[in-house]
Amino acid sequence: MLETALRARVSPETLRKIESGRVATPAFSTIAAIADVLGLSLDAVWAAINQPERGVESTSSGHKLSTNLPG
Repeated sequence: MLETALRARVSPETLRKIESGRVATPAFSTIAAIADVLGLSLDAVWAAINQPERGVESTSSGHKLSTNLPG
């Protein structure tokens, strides 16, 4: 993690906070720098964070419905 943070020019603490979810909305430039260091395209990052949750489907109105209901 230290090497990734240094290569992306962000502090290791910032990277830890992003990884743990303590930074809910990191700056676009920070995400772009980390993705570049990791060899990920921003398209790949976007696709990964926008995958439907397992067991959850979105309705046409954007609401989420659980598909893990008993019965």
